[in-house]
Amino acid sequence: MTRPVKRSFSIRGHRTSISLEQAFWETLKEAAAREQISLAGLIARIDEGRGAAGLSSAVRVWILDYVRGAAAVTSYDGGNRD
Repeated sequence: MTRPVKRSFSIRGHRTSISLEQAFWETLKEAAAREQISLAGLIARIDEGRGAAGLSSAVRVWILDYVRGAAAVTSYDGGNRD
């Protein structure tokens, strides 16, 4: 396991930073690319729906849901790779 990496972003004109382990950053970048949105844009989207949770925690939970959703699609199609 790697140590968390801190990165700063501007969300709605306010600077903020979050700390995530490298595996989370990599998955977040992959998700942003698939969504065709910038990393900062995806984090802003997550921020909008996070409620009272801290931003780093909200991002981790969002990534977990994202990965679970991808796994469900793979499971649903039987994992066929034809």
